[in-house]
Amino acid sequence: MNPPELTGKIALVTGASKGLGKAMSLALAKAGAKLALVSRDEKLLKDTAAAITALDSEAAVFPADVSDEAQVLALEKAVLARFGRVHILINNAGINLRKPITEFTLEEWSRIQTTNVTSAFLMCRSFVPQMKGQGYGRILNITSMMSHISLPGRTAYSTSKAALLGFTKALALELAPEGITVNGISPGPCSTEINKALMENAELTQFFLSRIPVGRWGKPEEIGQLAVYLCSEAAGFTTGTDIIIDGGWTAQ
Repeated sequence: MNPPELTGKIALVTGASKGLGKAMSLALAKAGAKLALVSRDEKLLKDTAAAITALDSEAAVFPADVSDEAQVLALEKAVLARFGRVHILINNAGINLRKPITEFTLEEWSRIQTTNVTSAFLMCRSFVPQMKGQGYGRILNITSMMSHISLPGRTAYSTSKAALLGFTKALALELAPEGITVNGISPGPCSTEINKALMENAELTQFFLSRIPVGRWGKPEEIGQLAVYLCSEAAGFTTGTDIIIDGGWTAQ
């Protein structure tokens, strides 16, 4: 049998305590990567780490708010002290707030942009320098189908995700000569904690399922498998793009 395709790679995943971040962390671990797990919730991070340990892989927990510059700089030192370097960076941390534009406060709007966009800038600024010179590197930014289409009440979220998509394309061009690829993953509705309220509302669930041609919510594990491929050597010619995984919603 061939060895797992990410053996020997160090992957850093933000928002790794639950949802898509946890699912991608587990998928990368199954593919042989060692994980640096980042989130504000240390308890849930430890749960993710325990699940990775059960897979006979290695994980370390780094509680941090990646929208805060000082905390990211401290995180950079801690991760590099523990692992030496990072080969894979997944910027997954994000928040959403659904309400009409006239009801947003400036603080709410700014918090969404900072968490969803500025955090990716801070993380890349800290970890890209030591990714250079290897001939290999992978950066995944978890965008959203809401960076391509939108719905009422999603102004702040769609704005942040469209900005993250633009960031992804520009950074891909900047890092291409280094063999570092930068791509986006745009999930559609997935059965994660962030969508729990929607899934528990029968009317909203029916609305969403009526928009998804495959007729079901996405599974976090499906995002995890896509992340593994994009981080593998086989995806070295894929950069500056965004892969929509939404059950067909945006094809309509």
